[in-house]
Amino acid sequence: MTTETSTKENNSFVLRGIKDVTFEERPVPKLAGPHDVRLQVNYTGICGSDVHYWQHGRIGHFVVKDPMVLGHESAGTVVEVGESVKSLKKGDRVAMEPGVPCRRCVRCKEGKYNLCFEMSFAATPPYDGTLAKYYVLPEDLCYKLPESLSLEEGALMEPLAVAVHITKQSGLKQSDTCVIFGAGPVGLLCCAVAKAFGAKKVVAVDINRERLDFAKSYAADSTFEPSKVSAPENAQRLISENALGVGADVAIDASGAEPSVQTAVHVLRAGGSYVQGGMGRDEITFPIMAACTKELTVKGSFRYGSGDYQTAVDLVSSGKIDVKKLISRKVSFEDAEQAFEDVKAGKAIKVLIEGPK
Repeated sequence: MTTETSTKENNSFVLRGIKDVTFEERPVPKLAGPHDVRLQVNYTGICGSDVHYWQHGRIGHFVVKDPMVLGHESAGTVVEVGESVKSLKKGDRVAMEPGVPCRRCVRCKEGKYNLCFEMSFAATPPYDGTLAKYYVLPEDLCYKLPESLSLEEGALMEPLAVAVHITKQSGLKQSDTCVIFGAGPVGLLCCAVAKAFGAKKVVAVDINRERLDFAKSYAADSTFEPSKVSAPENAQRLISENALGVGADVAIDASGAEPSVQTAVHVLRAGGSYVQGGMGRDEITFPIMAACTKELTVKGSFRYGSGDYQTAVDLVSSGKIDVKKLISRKVSFEDAEQAFEDVKAGKAIKVLIEGPK
């Protein structure tokens, strides 16, 4: 993604192998083109994918073969700009969109750059991530933060952009009812985006009562804790207890859990919309008859696309969504490994790692 100078003053948090991380002084990245900017990374959140690479060394066909810097949920400060950069200057604070598409393929040219096969995405093998002192991005992937937004909030624009994309994929309309499965960070943010987009009722579903209590205090109108019964039975109770009439207009799975996927299909009304946002097993049993006979719209969702990051910034700066409530705590760069341990153990919603001094 970047070329490098010979100056090794770029302290980085590096995954060397399964459950094997270390700190390394790496070369300071330099600008690869006239539209690039170099950023000092101020805060980085920990994503489930970072934890998965750390624990398993792979996600699907993405396999860590060489040491890789982790992290992709970041905000930083501009320290150098290319000669053609017009929208940013040294000292600007930005949210960092961590995937650089090729901009030339069919998917890019039709506006779906998140589906680019040549995407260089931070902390996805073989590309290094943002848990470092410095990082380089094109200027159009850096979103200037209004004065009202902190750098800590800026680091949460990445998961919020994911939630924006998922919710947009659903086609959710004003006054729709929406059921969201999974009350982790992305599920919680989907609740908030659905409300911001005009949903009249948002129901959060999870097997963890503590998460559900937080969801109710954050953005959900009501919650549902599934029982160990069939998906149709859980769906019927969910509909009944939350006054969803003939079923929900929109269902979003942000868990990746097979029972959630199945219940989501059954909870929808005829003609409803389903979006798969969570990643689970490669293959599951899917209630295809219900999807067909109810003529559901079924879509996947992958990262974020055109306009999603800016929408995320606008939703927070306008006061429609509060991401500060999701920040469990901040830790120093030196405590990054412990932060990963805590996230794996479910001891936090979002932990932010400060950039190296």
